[in-house]
Amino acid sequence: MQEAFVEADKVLMQGVQGISDIITVPGLINVDFADVKAVMQTAGSALMGVGRATGEGRAVEAARNAINSPLLETTIDGASGVIFNVTGGPDLTLHEVQEAANVIYSAVSDEANIIFGAVLDDRLHGEVLITVIATGFDMLVQSQPRAHKAQQPQPAPRREVQPQPQAQPANEVKKVASDILDIPEFLKARNGQGR
Repeated sequence: MQEAFVEADKVLMQGVQGISDIITVPGLINVDFADVKAVMQTAGSALMGVGRATGEGRAVEAARNAINSPLLETTIDGASGVIFNVTGGPDLTLHEVQEAANVIYSAVSDEANIIFGAVLDDRLHGEVLITVIATGFDMLVQSQPRAHKAQQPQPAPRREVQPQPQAQPANEVKKVASDILDIPEFLKARNGQGR
């Protein structure tokens, strides 16, 4: 029985440590208290998960562990606000951060406010640690407890970036007669339009 309490204490310690590290540990991409406040203020209940992994595919596995963490009573499906922090050793790559982000992005609402941070920690050799805080759930999703079943790894769906229409070059702006514009006198004098 004492082992069960030790394990519960470890889970709680990870949660408290994860939140404090997100705010206080400087990194490559920092998350500060204002970010946490923006996601959590008036968003209802919050869920938190922590995941660790090593070896090949460690970032994806850590992200899956974080969103399926024992700290989470339900899934983060449909969350409208998410903060996640990816911490790894000097060998952490941008590609791994992107893979972890894809796992988390695929689990939340398409309109979610997502803020993430990335930290390099020399103490984490070959290991990735991901902390996720999710808020703003639909009441239907929030009230349904998650099913505890083994999940097969699946690739995260890719979101395609839609190209934005190109802006018109500034030199193609149509000329407008100056008499219909309300241009201050000092600007007219400077541009040679006189009084």
